[in-house]
Amino acid sequence: MGSSEVEIRSEIKKLRELRQQALLGGGPKGIEKQHRAGKLTARERLELLVDPGSFVEIDMFVKHRATEFGMDKRICLGDGVVTGFAKINGRPVFVIAQDFTFMGGSLGEMHAAKITKTLMTALEVGTPVVFLNDSGGARIQEGVDSLKGYGEIFYLNVHASGIIPQIAAIMGPCAGGAVYSPALMDFVIMVRKTSFMFITGPRVVKAAIGEEVDEFSLGGADVHSIKSGCAHLVANDDREAIELIKKLLSYLPQNNMEEPPYVDTGDDPERRDPELDAVIPSDPMKPYDMHEVITRVVDKGTFFEIHSNFAPNAIVGFARLAGRVVGIVANNPGYLGGVLDINSSDKIARFVMFCDAFNIPILTFVDVPGFMPGTAQEHGGIIRHGAKVLYAYSEATVPKLTVIVRKAYGGAYIAMGSRHLGADFVIAWPTAEIAVMGPEGAAEIIWRRELSAAKSPEERAEMLRRFTEEYRGRIAHPYVAASRGYVDSVIEPSGTRPMLAKALDILINKREVRIKRPPRKHGIPPM
Repeated sequence: MGSSEVEIRSEIKKLRELRQQALLGGGPKGIEKQHRAGKLTARERLELLVDPGSFVEIDMFVKHRATEFGMDKRICLGDGVVTGFAKINGRPVFVIAQDFTFMGGSLGEMHAAKITKTLMTALEVGTPVVFLNDSGGARIQEGVDSLKGYGEIFYLNVHASGIIPQIAAIMGPCAGGAVYSPALMDFVIMVRKTSFMFITGPRVVKAAIGEEVDEFSLGGADVHSIKSGCAHLVANDDREAIELIKKLLSYLPQNNMEEPPYVDTGDDPERRDPELDAVIPSDPMKPYDMHEVITRVVDKGTFFEIHSNFAPNAIVGFARLAGRVVGIVANNPGYLGGVLDINSSDKIARFVMFCDAFNIPILTFVDVPGFMPGTAQEHGGIIRHGAKVLYAYSEATVPKLTVIVRKAYGGAYIAMGSRHLGADFVIAWPTAEIAVMGPEGAAEIIWRRELSAAKSPEERAEMLRRFTEEYRGRIAHPYVAASRGYVDSVIEPSGTRPMLAKALDILINKREVRIKRPPRKHGIPPM
């Protein structure tokens, strides 16, 4: 055995030892502490996320360069973050997983460099990015280099927006400037009891304004999924969060130049559903669950709701129709009558813009009484927020299909994917009411003199009932809109699925025909 062979064997042994060291991250004690907190380690999460044997790690041996404040004695191969590429259900993806076992997953110069390198490569290749966040924030010992790192991550998040799907899972702390990377990504998943996000933590809040609050009440998963809308999906533990990531990716294309993946679901496109003929209550004011309509129309078992806890008067999510991915937007008359308010407008507009960016046709189910009235909404900027819906639908060039199920009143009728905002195919059920306002409100205005002449409250109520029915019969029914060409067809509800499947099959190859206008860098949506 020659000396060169001995040296090679020695180097291979050293390499294996270094790899083993890197695999331990912050060490056995840190791993044990992570498990006691109910969390998986970064590598355990990746093992569950990606296809077996597909992960290729990048920059395993990177170390920080800081020497101040004892940093020369705190070294970890990989610098507290695991990066690389792999496959998820056979499709390529880039992954980033912060390792809380080393210095709480804090972000320093080299930690950030690994993340930006991964983002840049994913952008160049045209592949989705999954970022598993578990970090205490900026590494204080590295000062401005940490801040530089965050800035460069944000910059790449913005430049990747609308080009590759970006998914963030918050699986531990995410505080301070760190929250803006998930906020700039497309979808945020949070884990109950172990994750939280906030700009300023409880101690700073108490010092600044005297308010006492804990981490989860300030920025836990339920707070962000219900109140702030910053979280799109919530999981009960790390494993469930990873399954949600996989499911979400199954509906998304690799990038903005590709189509979403087609799946033969085995559900007949011609399937009719007689139950839909009876789903709408005879009383036009009575609520019902729009989820039932959606799930009966799309391929069975394919509806995946997004943002379900936030602004539940609107419904958004992904589904398949005849095997093709569609983005679902709907009003939910079971909550606040399906009215459009500030939060539901933001929710709808953002989802429509995402679908348009990634070539996902938009299917809208309409039952909307209007925009929410009142000083709280007006002072909160309902005009500005509602305009986002108008902007998003008008700008979208993907196939847009709309079903008017029941109420479609006023500006909200226009906003919800109407023909006037570029919808390609609009159908209505016989139960549809399309008008400037509800029939009763319209009757109050049109016949106000007659109503004021009523001799008793009972007589007035009876007159209003008759006038309301007269308005509904003459103006509000769907055949008026159909006679103008604003509605392409009035159909039996049971035939909705076959009709939409045929329309989507034709429209899927839709080509954008631009309105002649001067060139522009980009539009300016009402923010």
